[in-house]
Amino acid sequence: MPWKNQGGGPWGSGPKGPWGTGPQPVGPRPPDLEDLLRRGQDRLQQIMPGGYFSGVGITLILLIIIALWLLSGFFRVQSEEQGVVLRFGKHVRTVDPGLNYHLPYPIETVLLPKALRVSTISIGMTLIDDPARRGRSIRDVPEESLMLTGDENIVDVDFTVLWRIKPNGVGNFLFNIQNPEGTVKAVAESAMREVIGRSDIQPILTGARTQNEATVQDLMQKTLDSYGAGIQITQVQMQKIDPPAQVIDAFRDVQAARANLEQLSNEAQTYANKVVPEARGKAAQILQAAEGYKEQAVAEAKGQSARFLKVYEEYKKAPDVTRERIYLETMERVLGGSDKLIYDGGSSGQGIVPYLPLNELSAKKPTTTGQLPSGGTR
Repeated sequence: MPWKNQGGGPWGSGPKGPWGTGPQPVGPRPPDLEDLLRRGQDRLQQIMPGGYFSGVGITLILLIIIALWLLSGFFRVQSEEQGVVLRFGKHVRTVDPGLNYHLPYPIETVLLPKALRVSTISIGMTLIDDPARRGRSIRDVPEESLMLTGDENIVDVDFTVLWRIKPNGVGNFLFNIQNPEGTVKAVAESAMREVIGRSDIQPILTGARTQNEATVQDLMQKTLDSYGAGIQITQVQMQKIDPPAQVIDAFRDVQAARANLEQLSNEAQTYANKVVPEARGKAAQILQAAEGYKEQAVAEAKGQSARFLKVYEEYKKAPDVTRERIYLETMERVLGGSDKLIYDGGSSGQGIVPYLPLNELSAKKPTTTGQLPSGGTR
C-alpha cells in the first residue's frame, strides 16, 4: 500500500513519512492524465453506440483519419518563396505565395525554395563576430582575393555577387545543382580570375572597374546557363581593388610618379598647343609680308622700266626737246619746294642792301638735283 493511501499509521494520518510531513504542492495541482484519458474514453463510448469495434465506430474512425489526411495537403507559401509541387518525386507545377493545396503525402510533396529573394555572396572577404566591437567585422581571405594580372602582377580583389533564382528556373535550381551557393561562389571566383588575367594592372586599379564588373557578370551568367542551374546574376560589385599589403606602399609611389608624369605631359602639351599656333601665325604673317613686298617691288620695277622705255622712245625722236623738257621738269620739282628770293641787280635795285640769311640757309637741308634718264645730273 503506498504511503499516500495510508489513512493512519505509526506517524499519524495524512501523507507522511518516517521523517515527518512530506512536501506539499504549491499552487494549483496539475490535471491527472489518466483521469483525462478515462473521461475521453467514456465520451467516445457515448458517441459511438456499440463500442469501438462496431461497424459504425470503425467507419467513423476511418472517416476522421481520411479527413485529417486530406487536410494535411494545405500549405502556405511565404512572400519570398515559391512552392514546387512534386508528385511521386516528379515536378508537376509551381505555385505562388499564399495558401495552396496539394494531394497529401505520399502522393504529392512540396518544396519551398527562396525563389523571390536576392541572395548575396562575398568573395575574398568574410564576416566574423567581433566581441570587442560588439558586432561583426570583415576579415580578408587571401586564398580567394589574390589574383594574377595579365602583366604578371598580383592584385587583391574583394567583390560581391548578387543572385536570385530565375522566374522559370525553380525546377532547374532544385534538381540540377546540389550546392547552389557553393556553385555560384566557385563560378564567380573563376570568372573574376579569368577577367583579371586578361587585363593589365594599371586599368584594373584606375578606370576599368565598371567594365570588369559587366564582363564578370556576363561570363558568370553564361557559365551557369550552361550548367542549367536556373540562377540569374543580378549584379557584381567590386568592393576593393588594391595591390597586396606587402607592396602597397611601393605601388602608391609608382602611381604618384605616373600621375606626376601625366600632369607634366599635359602641361607640356598645353604649352605646345599655345606656342605652336602662335609661331605658325607669325611665320605665315612674315611670309605674306614678304610676298607683298616682293609683288610691290616687282610692280614698281616694271612700272619704272616701262616709263623709262617710253621716255627713251620720245628721246630718240627729239633728243634736244626731250632733254630740255626733262631739265625743266626736274628744276620745277627741285625748286618747287624751296624758298626763293629773286633779286634784280639792275638800276631799279640800287637802293636795296643785299641781305643773305646765312643761319637760315645753313640750317636747311641741301636740295637734291634732278636726275636725267641716262643717270647724269643737271
